[in-house]
Amino acid sequence: MKKVILSLAIVATLISCNNNDNDNPTVAPATYSFERNGSSTVDFNGQTTRIKMGGEFTSALTTTTETVATLNAKFAHSEGDADFSDADLNASSKSLRSKTAASTDFYAANTTDANAIKNQFDTWIAAQVNDVFPNWNTNAAAGVAGQIQQAGGGSVRYVNEKGIEYNQLIAKSLIGGLMVDQILNNYLSTAVLDAGTLKADNDADVLLSGENYTSMEHKWDEAFGYLYGNEDDIASPTYEADKFLNEYVGKVQENTNFSSIGSEIYNAFKLGRAAISEKDYTTRDEQITILKEKISIVIAVRGIHYLQSGKAQLAIDKASAFHALSEGLGFVYSLQFTRKPNSIEPYLSKTEVEGLMTKLQAGNGFWDLTDATIDEVSNAIADKFSFTFEQASL
Repeated sequence: MKKVILSLAIVATLISCNNNDNDNPTVAPATYSFERNGSSTVDFNGQTTRIKMGGEFTSALTTTTETVATLNAKFAHSEGDADFSDADLNASSKSLRSKTAASTDFYAANTTDANAIKNQFDTWIAAQVNDVFPNWNTNAAAGVAGQIQQAGGGSVRYVNEKGIEYNQLIAKSLIGGLMVDQILNNYLSTAVLDAGTLKADNDADVLLSGENYTSMEHKWDEAFGYLYGNEDDIASPTYEADKFLNEYVGKVQENTNFSSIGSEIYNAFKLGRAAISEKDYTTRDEQITILKEKISIVIAVRGIHYLQSGKAQLAIDKASAFHALSEGLGFVYSLQFTRKPNSIEPYLSKTEVEGLMTKLQAGNGFWDLTDATIDEVSNAIADKFSFTFEQASL
């Protein structure tokens, strides 16, 4: 009996040490830098590839020589096809479409919504080519696609019959459908991080074949990569590295009500990654909770900001207003990919998002949009979070 008790005590001690309880809390490094045997263990090349693909794809949405086929090829790239100006992207097996609405938590068992979302992007792409491109030199009006110039000789915007810039709508919707969904609902999902033997493998420092990192370390890095993967120096992010989630974390922290959000997100990524290396899953999961909340806030704040910016310009500069509202519409669409902490739900469901999208596009869309409707939608978003739409509007 003494031998049995002693054996159980040893096992309990090993488990306690292996999971690094709060007796020795994990300490984050100064920057997102992790090594094993003197070599880096950080790798997010696939995410950098998709960010670069996204940049070329969204830029092509305003090139009138593009066709539905060529734009679809950029969105749903096949390895070896010459879809991009970058040869490395052409050689890649990665694509944007394959990872859009493709998270384990939200879409693995919900292919109906996953396909509907992918098809929505396809529909927008086709509409840009078939409805907007043929009217590139037509003056836009209610019910008529075409061009509209910002006041004072500013930028010319190209809109559909409802005043929507598809390129802005698609780009901002991709932030949610690809970046946010993959970060929050896939790579930071415990169903992914702890799948199969991954926790035991991480405990034992079992490395992926030919690599210098465990599978769990790599999955965390992939989540990090969808935000920071295009930064020149991840030790000192500029938040100017791409036009997707990276840029808008930077934009939101310019709002004095959310000035610390960039550092909160970066610090949570650092500490969570350090906790994985220390086998401290309690601290890891605490950082996941922070990341779900803060990254979701970025989407909500920026959506409200653009809606309110559009409202302020509707009566004086419709082109500027339509531009801002198109960006806002994309962020509204992205809200269905956010994630409530300690929950399996987004802050706004697909149905709720579709209801807000319908309100904003009713009738002649932005041509008919009222201040009251914009405020109604802004309040509906803010009510799901712990801030007012006035705080998000700055």
